[in-house]
Amino acid sequence: MAKTTIPYHETGYFSTLICDYLAEKPKLKDFYGRFPTLENFKEQLKEKAPSFPAQSRATLVQQLQQQYKGFQVSEATENNIASLASEHTFTITTGHQLNLFTGPLYFLYKIVSVINLSEKLNAHYPNNHFVPVYWMATEDHDFDEINYFNLKGEKITWNRPDGGAVGELSTKGLEAVAKQTETLFGKSEHGEHLQQLFIDAYTKHPNLAAATRHLGNELFKEYGLVIVDGNDTQLKKQFIPYAEKELAENLSHQNITRTTARLTHLDYPEQVHPREINLFYLSEGVRERIIERDGNYYVNETELVFTKDEIFAQLQQHPERFSPNALLRPLYQEVILPNLCYVGGGGELAYWFQLQDYFKTVEVPFPMLLLRNSVLLVPEKLSEKLQKLEVAIKRLFQDTHSLKTEFTHQISAIEIDFSTQREHLQQQFKELYQLSKKTDASFVGAVAAQEKKQLNGLDHLEKRLLKAQKRKLSDQLGRLMTIQDHLFPSQSLQERTTNFSEFYQLYGDTLLQILKENLDPLEREFTVIQL
Repeated sequence: MAKTTIPYHETGYFSTLICDYLAEKPKLKDFYGRFPTLENFKEQLKEKAPSFPAQSRATLVQQLQQQYKGFQVSEATENNIASLASEHTFTITTGHQLNLFTGPLYFLYKIVSVINLSEKLNAHYPNNHFVPVYWMATEDHDFDEINYFNLKGEKITWNRPDGGAVGELSTKGLEAVAKQTETLFGKSEHGEHLQQLFIDAYTKHPNLAAATRHLGNELFKEYGLVIVDGNDTQLKKQFIPYAEKELAENLSHQNITRTTARLTHLDYPEQVHPREINLFYLSEGVRERIIERDGNYYVNETELVFTKDEIFAQLQQHPERFSPNALLRPLYQEVILPNLCYVGGGGELAYWFQLQDYFKTVEVPFPMLLLRNSVLLVPEKLSEKLQKLEVAIKRLFQDTHSLKTEFTHQISAIEIDFSTQREHLQQQFKELYQLSKKTDASFVGAVAAQEKKQLNGLDHLEKRLLKAQKRKLSDQLGRLMTIQDHLFPSQSLQERTTNFSEFYQLYGDTLLQILKENLDPLEREFTVIQL
């Protein structure tokens, strides 16, 4: 096994915004707080500690213990939950949708990132304790984004009516999906373990939130991972003052709009567009935007209408019915957790950059933002094939056309480069230009036109030669393209498409150990692991 790293900006898969952030470009400094280094956590601790009262800690511990009832909790996770009552304990948090069977590989990378960062901080700041947290996006309603996972080119899909918060969706019907996975996972020891994991998660728990908690707990319990479900009445009670301001003053819209304008002025795109009210109304089968019009509050796509007094009464009596959207969820998270750092992907960090001014306005400490680890896993057989082809893995990050062209140049017995011919031609035309100066000026134009025509002709011939060589060398090119297609499905990063089960079938729990040992959350480079 070997590990190499590649600067993110050299992969071609990360936005200018994220690359500039990793480079700590000065123009971005106003959009985040402290950059995530071990040393900077010292000041983050000082800022967060006084803002998170003992009562909030007590509520958090109580609700986490309630959420974990009925689950087999490891000693490490149990101790981490209990430790949150202490003023010296803080969290490192990541969040993710409730994708079927974890969805793409980067689910694992997010969680390993928070586990490893927590361990680094525990070693560096022994007087404090740091807990890795996975925030389940149980209130999302985009079912079509989460109802499948990919395995060996097949899309395993859970078909059912959607509507409302996905965490509350019944797991009824997943028995049929389990029959499909049984064939794909196979009869090997690791395959049978995967099948049992799927059955235990999705056929023995009543809803998607519970199923996902079981899955995350089984995969990471030995590392003390704590899983939080924000769709919790007691936790939402702490968010009431911020929700009131949102309903009455549209504070997030005002602040986020101004911040977003500054970002777009620097040519960074808007990741999430703020609404005038960034709250949803949540009830059985329904999660719809709240819209204020003429002093009344309407729930979009329903017949529900509230006066101002009525909606404020609803908020006090039933805070669980109010659900923050993508832009308000970060605030809710930071209000109910003693959190120091949020670990997310490039798209997530992009919308966090829209939020700092809003956090200042509502006087909640803004967390440090860390780009999660990104990884390419290269099976041993593919590494061997690449070695035989004399192709470095870094070259596979190119688009297909560029890779084909470069590889054709590499293996062609004929040099596909007419530079010498161009130089010879240009030298001949230099002599013609000297001659043209002695005659009519119109002759100079004729010489220039002829030079351009002949140089273009050489360019055309060079392209024709390249095309011919690609045909001649199609077998070798095909082998390389097959490898690239496997590692970069649909010209996308492996981590955004492939499910962990594809590798777990081969390596079992060793896969998690490999990730744990090789991923450094503070390393600002893309990781390639040759298995």
